[in-house]
Amino acid sequence: MSKTPEAKDWTRSAENDRLVIRNELLAEEKPWSMIAFHAQQAAEKYLKAFLIRNGERPLRTHDLGGLLKICTRFDDGLAGFAEDCDALTEFAVDARYEDFIEYNSEPVARRAIAASDRICNALRERML
Repeated sequence: MSKTPEAKDWTRSAENDRLVIRNELLAEEKPWSMIAFHAQQAAEKYLKAFLIRNGERPLRTHDLGGLLKICTRFDDGLAGFAEDCDALTEFAVDARYEDFIEYNSEPVARRAIAASDRICNALRERML
């Protein structure tokens, strides 16, 4: 998929996050906030892999919208994922803390998964 070893490492790690999501969805008890967190992580890692694949050193950030803006320099068709990126960014940190109980719900996690899948699949196709 990715031509550089570093980009390949990022995509492999992203696919591991996606595997965690699939496995957790099969569990009897589902940690919805952690599922949302892994959805964010998968999208972030695919964005960073795409940047590396295009010769750009990604920022050390969880701001998916900011990463996406840089990605659009190489493919302006990615601009359509801005809303998904903005929606996922909040799960990078907040979803890991119990006082953000609103993230620990099935509908929120399923929206995060759907947004992440759209981003990951689009970037994966572009890196084949």
